[in-house]
Amino acid sequence: MTKIAKVLLTGKTYTTASDTRIISGNHEGNVNIKLSAPGNSAAPAYEFATVQPHPTAEQLFAGAWSACYIAAVGITAKEMKVTLPADTAVDIEVDLGLTGAEYLLQARLTLRVPGLDPEVATAIAHDADAICPYSKATRGNIDVALKVVTA
Repeated sequence: MTKIAKVLLTGKTYTTASDTRIISGNHEGNVNIKLSAPGNSAAPAYEFATVQPHPTAEQLFAGAWSACYIAAVGITAKEMKVTLPADTAVDIEVDLGLTGAEYLLQARLTLRVPGLDPEVATAIAHDADAICPYSKATRGNIDVALKVVTA
């Protein structure tokens, strides 16, 4: 797999989840999205609000991926009979970069599960990565790093 030699820009998101909705945003305040799972009538309808008028494609991709991934984390934890901390969150950074004249993407996923046993958290992170459709779509196509933070 070709690695990025020069990063041109990075789209960042920070995503949290509750029983009824997923909220995804980024550190620059450009994108704030309220999402719901299909068939979940308790959650609000899809809502897209931008603080600034032009989020990047990388921010939108990171936001969609983080919403999907945090849902997969919830499914995986439930299957493992693990209660996730209330402040469980996912940070995803998607870089657009160059190697020679070739444009490429790369990503970093960080699962934040404060207080959870590191081995359990790592198992959840990897199992969620295995079932998340965005993770499946990128696997082998772009460089992706997965990190777990339990502190």
